Amino acid sequence: MYLIDTNIWLERLLNQQQADIVGEFLTAIPSEGLAMSDFTFHSIALALTRRQLFAPLQEFIQDAFIEGNVGFLSLPLGEMASVLSTMSEQNLDYDDAYQYVTAEQYGLILVSFDTDFDTTLRGRKAPQEILNKG
Repeated sequence: MYLIDTNIWLERLLNQQQADIVGEFLTAIPSEGLAMSDFTFHSIALALTRRQLFAPLQEFIQDAFIEGNVGFLSLPLGEMASVLSTMSEQNLDYDDAYQYVTAEQYGLILVSFDTDFDTTLRGRKAPQEILNKG
């Protein structure tokens, strides 16, 4: 199962440079095999609503959670110490450390375009890497 980082979802939702690759990835992997953190969800909501993209946000919620079965994961407050220690140990910002610890706690592979994860113990996979192995 894969934890999908914020930048992957936004790449598709905002029709950015790698939107087609993300679309292929999201089509190839059943929604049951995908998850996002609560942090990711709220980051997406913030990015879309700041652009007045209310309908695309509602469509995303419908597609991912109501019609789809994308997992929605949270870290309990007791895990914030792990997030903070991961920030210093893995040299990550708060948002990246939150994703990292979420992937670690739930035993998921982190899918991201963020190269900051490349120097961490767990690393990350890009959508194209997963598609090429499939």
